[in-house]
Amino acid sequence: MKITLLGGGLGNPDTLTLAAWKALQNAQVLVGARRVLESLPKELTGEQYPEIAPQKIVSRLKQAMEEGKTEACVVLSGDVGFYSGARKLLPLLDFGPVEVLPGLSSPQYLASRLGMPWQDYHLVSAHGLGEDQVDPVGEVRCYPETFFLTGGQFTPQSICRRLVQEGLGHLPVTVGENLSYPEETITRGRAEELAEREFDPLSVMLVENPRPAPLCLTGGLPDDCFLRGKAPMTKQEVRAVSLAFLSPGERDTLWDVGAGTGSVSVELARLARKGRVYAVECGEEAFSLLEENKRRFALSNLFPVQGMAPEALEVLPAPQGVFIGGSKGNLGAILQAARKKNPHVRVVINAIALETVHQALDELTKQGFTNIRISQVAVSRGKEVGRYHMMTALNPVYVLGGEGGGL
Repeated sequence: MKITLLGGGLGNPDTLTLAAWKALQNAQVLVGARRVLESLPKELTGEQYPEIAPQKIVSRLKQAMEEGKTEACVVLSGDVGFYSGARKLLPLLDFGPVEVLPGLSSPQYLASRLGMPWQDYHLVSAHGLGEDQVDPVGEVRCYPETFFLTGGQFTPQSICRRLVQEGLGHLPVTVGENLSYPEETITRGRAEELAEREFDPLSVMLVENPRPAPLCLTGGLPDDCFLRGKAPMTKQEVRAVSLAFLSPGERDTLWDVGAGTGSVSVELARLARKGRVYAVECGEEAFSLLEENKRRFALSNLFPVQGMAPEALEVLPAPQGVFIGGSKGNLGAILQAARKKNPHVRVVINAIALETVHQALDELTKQGFTNIRISQVAVSRGKEVGRYHMMTALNPVYVLGGEGGGL
């Protein structure tokens, strides 16, 4: 049996490609979501089966094959290559020749209705995902045009509310409801204007940001960028080396334990701009400065956590990387907590005292960390003295790193 996997348009038969239309006319069996099947032309003669689960679709196709059917179509909404059920279904269709036909996607359609190109859209699916998987503000902050497939808790209204909370309520937003259906509605306005409006569950949205945040490729911001007070702060040069050891990815979940004023936390949040950074600090003054520095840099993916480690780590999600700037004597327990959450976690430890260096090496070795590295960072900074410049040494800092060796 020949199986054709095709994009069935966006609810309007006029959006079908000619190849898709011919395949549908020849098909003896049509399988797909009820909403998609109901939108197809009524003159099609193939037997229709509303199914969306991949295994149930496969069962229907195999049943049809046993009944002697020779041609079948699996009809998906939009384009099969854009956040489609085709991704899970295709590996299961190993019992017959399969042809894949593209369809019209929602970003293509919305862009055409707006009379604008879409090749620069940053495409995000928030459909059925949680807050630990999508940060809509972080996506919008970094790109000039962000297109969202909305769904679940991420409705156009909720995304607009998040933008308002983070000071981005002025950004232009376009919401497309029921695209290509007779009840299609396209609404444009500022995020703050649409934050109290309800939209149809079948919606997409476009957020335009004329001044996206510049892409941060390296760490090591100047010290005077941060509010400091009397709390200790990891210096610029040590920060740069520590970040290089930790190598954060842009979607990583990261912990900064003993965050102090948050200089490392801020750097991590700028680098992991689509991830989440949890900054753990027990001191009241330092925690207050940490929150101020979060606001100063407008980082919606930075989450200050007031408490003592390791107890404060119990409720945090599993990290890909952990920076430990201070442990209050609980270094071993902090490393254990990190490895319990993720046996392959990357860790970086800063130490000034030789006793701390010894303890860190001992714990890393004892707990089975691999690729253990240690560097001493000794920095001297130039200072003007009359007509001359004199170098003044800062306290040397040891930077240790390692990777969890698994279970």
